[in-house]
Amino acid sequence: MPAPPSSFDFFDFSTDAEAPVPEAPPVRPAGTAPRPGQGARRFPGLRPSRRPDQTSPPPPPASARFPDAPPVPESPAPRPTPIPEPPVVERPFVFFGRPEAFDDNVRVRRRGTRTRPRALAAAACVVLGFGLIGGAVTGSWLTGESSAGDDARTEFAAAGELWHSVPVDQLFPPTVQGDGAGPGGADRVWTRVAVAPDTGCANAFDPLLRKALAPAGCLRVLRATYTDATRSLVTTVGLLFTKADARAMTSLKARFEKDGLDRRTDLMPRPYAVGNTAAAGFGDDQRASWTVSVLTDAPVVVYAVSGFADGRDVTAPQPAEDAMKPGATTDPAQAGLGHDAQGLADRVERGFRKTVPSATEKPS
Repeated sequence: MPAPPSSFDFFDFSTDAEAPVPEAPPVRPAGTAPRPGQGARRFPGLRPSRRPDQTSPPPPPASARFPDAPPVPESPAPRPTPIPEPPVVERPFVFFGRPEAFDDNVRVRRRGTRTRPRALAAAACVVLGFGLIGGAVTGSWLTGESSAGDDARTEFAAAGELWHSVPVDQLFPPTVQGDGAGPGGADRVWTRVAVAPDTGCANAFDPLLRKALAPAGCLRVLRATYTDATRSLVTTVGLLFTKADARAMTSLKARFEKDGLDRRTDLMPRPYAVGNTAAAGFGDDQRASWTVSVLTDAPVVVYAVSGFADGRDVTAPQPAEDAMKPGATTDPAQAGLGHDAQGLADRVERGFRKTVPSATEKPS
């Protein structure tokens, strides 16, 4: 086998020692480009170098360089190893429960959620609640019954029975304090001098007043007569218990207010006089001022009439409301008889109202 060529075979060096030495190349001025072939004359024994833009010839095949070497089978071009795709792992859906400190007023809507079960349930409860309440109210309205209505009817009925179940001293106290009840806000004190037995309406009212009260019916009349601290003025106060219901009492009150029946001098209630008392001379001609009040929460009419204890006649009686006006100059107004009639009637009415709740209480 011939020896492989030496690496020096690729270079052509001259072995002639007597070869003339080449002359030095002329100096090229700066800024000028060399002429073609100018660089090759400096070393004639060397091959000219390649330019950067020239490509080197491919090397000879191994069969040309090693003719006696066995042929090497060419290996196929390696195929790129496919990169396996990562497996698709389905992540489980994890639902975290609502913490205890979650604000119920905040609602987070999830995507894709079309219904809200909790909201629908709450709405259904609200609708059902309103339906139940509306049904209860409607039923109560149709039947006309309610707890408040039952209590009112119970008190109304109980008030009509007090004439025979309440002691007389509770309805007509022996002494009545009238703080600020006198003219100019002066205090009054009234002392009871007589109590009439319960009777009908025949002798308690004038015929016209009895006729005006007839729509309510007359059950019983309770009366008592008082005198002031000077014993110069007397007042009879009374309670008329009727047979009417609440609707009839309301209608009667409206009629008295509309027609002014409580201000007419021919509709004054009668006094109750008792001998050997300050009210011995208290008759129809001595009536000076009066008041009549129709109650609607009880089947009762409260009234009072006042006059002078010396038995003098009064020719111009005056309703208590007018006699109490500032600047009134009539005899009843100057004597304070309007204040006595209105003050006693108001305080007897207050005491009567206080007894109604106790009368409706069931014994334990």
